[in-house]
Amino acid sequence: MTGSQAKICGLSTPASVQVAVDGDAAYVGFVFYGPSPRNVSAKEAADLVRLLPDDVKSVGVFVNPDDDFLSDILEHVDLDIVQLHGAESPERVADVKQRFGKTVMKAIAVAGADDIDKAKAYENVADMLLFDAKAPKDLDNALPGGNGLAFDWQLIAGSDWQVPWMLSGGLDVENVTEALHISGAHLVDVSSGVESAPGIKDEDKIKAFLKAVNEQGN
Repeated sequence: MTGSQAKICGLSTPASVQVAVDGDAAYVGFVFYGPSPRNVSAKEAADLVRLLPDDVKSVGVFVNPDDDFLSDILEHVDLDIVQLHGAESPERVADVKQRFGKTVMKAIAVAGADDIDKAKAYENVADMLLFDAKAPKDLDNALPGGNGLAFDWQLIAGSDWQVPWMLSGGLDVENVTEALHISGAHLVDVSSGVESAPGIKDEDKIKAFLKAVNEQGN
């Protein structure tokens, strides 16, 4: 890959989807998790996915979903990628991939080097990995992702992975260039870093973030 690409996650309106597409986002994410301020219904997501050109991948973000929930969403929403952002085991990731026939991305919550080591167990079962900051136990109303927290990017620097991976957690237009350079990532994921309030995407922030990422030629 000659350049950097971005995923804009937690989209919920046609306007924000269009801004992401116009800014050359490679992926857009839709959250199917009730406690999240970015949660969307199957119908809302289906309408938004239909706005995407073929070269922009749609990602559904799930947290410890059971088969019935996944079946219901995938029956109504034409998702390209299933992102598992909970405590799913390697066995569960493999099961979801086999059962639903979708590309599966596993999110890894990172606080220290041991968390990077644990990610190795997912390399042979997931199609992609996403490294996000682990929320501290004392964080009020913490979500599995989208808390605006970053982890030490040096922890992932120099790692050699068998599958494509994304860097996430606390990224915004002010730090994404540094994050790309330190971590060695080619793919980045942002949600709260392009919002004016939880769940409310800021179109100017999306544009600025994508411009910063797309200007990087790693």
